[in-house]
Amino acid sequence: MLEVRAKHRLGVFQLDVELVAPTGGIVALFGRSGAGKTSLVNMLAGLLRPTEGRIALNGTVLFDSAARIDLPPERRRLGYVFQEGRLFPHLDVRGNLLYGFRRVPAAERAIRLEQIVELLDIGPLLRRRPGSLSGGEQQRVAIGRALLANPRLLLMDEPLASLDATRKAEILPFIEQLRDKLRLPIVYVSHDMGEIVRLADTVVLLADGRVTAIGSAEQVLGRQGA
Repeated sequence: MLEVRAKHRLGVFQLDVELVAPTGGIVALFGRSGAGKTSLVNMLAGLLRPTEGRIALNGTVLFDSAARIDLPPERRRLGYVFQEGRLFPHLDVRGNLLYGFRRVPAAERAIRLEQIVELLDIGPLLRRRPGSLSGGEQQRVAIGRALLANPRLLLMDEPLASLDATRKAEILPFIEQLRDKLRLPIVYVSHDMGEIVRLADTVVLLADGRVTAIGSAEQVLGRQGA
C-alpha cells in the first residue's frame, strides 16, 4: 500500500496531496501539465522534501515530518525512469545496466542482468554507447538500469513524452511486461489518456496540486467524459 499525505509550496503553486493506493500493478498519476504529478513523484523518490506530511510504502516510512524521518533516495530503494534516458555517456549499455546492480547486496538481487536483457530485448545493444542509440533504445536501457537496482517500487515520469508515435508503440509492450511478468509495482506519470487506459490498474487524478479522484481507469476517466 502506498500512503501519502504531503504539503509543499513551489512559488505560487501549493501541493496538498492525500492518497492511499494499492501497490499491485500500475498506479497512474494523471492530470494536465502543472497538476503536480512530477512533484509528487519527486517526493516519493526523496528528491523533493515536503514541508510537512508522511509517506509510507508497504509499511516502511519514507518520510514523516513529525517523527523527523526522511530517508535519503538511495535508502528508499525506488527505481526512477525519467522523460529522457539520462544514461551515462562514458559507459556502454552493459555498464549502464550494471551501475545500480553492483550497489545492491548480493542477497537482494532478485532481478538479474540476463533476465532484463531478454525481457527488454537489448542483447544486441550491450556493447554500444548511449549516443549511438535511438530514443526508444535509450529508454529501454534506462528502464533496465532502474530495474537492476532491484527497487521495491518503480517510478516512471512520462517515460514516453519525448518519443514519437513509432517509438511509443515500441516501448509500451515492454512496460506491460514489467507489470505482467515481473509483477513490479509501478507509479506511472502521464497526461496521455491513451497510455493511462492501456496501462493503469489504478488511476490517481490530480488537478491544481490536489487529488480529485482515485479508482480504476473506467471509474476515474469516465467522470471526465472520456
